[in-house]
Amino acid sequence: MKKNGVKKSRKQTEIRLAGSGGQGLITAGIILAEAAILDGKNVVQSQSYGPEARGGASRAEVIIADGPIYYPKATWVDILLAMSQKASDQYSFNLKPDGMFIVDTTYVNQIPTTSALAIPISARTREKFGRELFSNIVALGVICEATKVVTPQALQAAVSDRVPDGTEKINSEALAFGRKLAKDALKERDEAENEAIEADS
Repeated sequence: MKKNGVKKSRKQTEIRLAGSGGQGLITAGIILAEAAILDGKNVVQSQSYGPEARGGASRAEVIIADGPIYYPKATWVDILLAMSQKASDQYSFNLKPDGMFIVDTTYVNQIPTTSALAIPISARTREKFGRELFSNIVALGVICEATKVVTPQALQAAVSDRVPDGTEKINSEALAFGRKLAKDALKERDEAENEAIEADS
C-alpha cells in the first residue's frame, strides 16, 4: 500500500509459545489471541501437542497483524517463549535476529544465546502462589511487559473472560506478577549491558 508515494509497511508479529504438556500453553495462546482481537488486530491462532497429556511437547502459535494474514503458520518468529529445554533447543533457530526470546530457566538450563530474557517463571510462580498452575498466566504477563504485543487492558480482559469463575482475582495477580518479573529482568539486563559498555570504553 502506498500513501503519498511512500510504501506503507504492514505490521505482523509471529509468536510461538512452546514447552511441555500440562503447562497451559495452549490456553495461553488462546488468551493472547483474544487479547489481540480486543486490541482491534487481525489474528490467527493454532496449536499442536504430543499424545501425552503431560510431559509431551506442547506448542501454541499466534500471528497478530494490522492487516490481512496471508499464511496461517508461524515460520520466522518475532517472539519465542520456551518453557522446556526441548522447546528451546528446537525452536530458538526460528527466531528472528532482532526477536524477543523469553526463557523459563526453571526448566531451561542451556540457553543458546546471551540475549535471551531469562526468568525462572515456573519457580517464581510456585514461590508466589504455592504451585505452578498459574505459570502460563505469569508468562503472559512477562510477554506483555517485555514486548508490548498486546495492551495490558486487553490481556487482563481476555484472562478474566477465559479463566474459571472464581479465579479471576488470583489470575489477575498472576498477570501483574509476570509483568513485574519482566520489568525487573529487563532492568537488570539493561544495567548489565551498560556496565559492559563502560568496561569496554
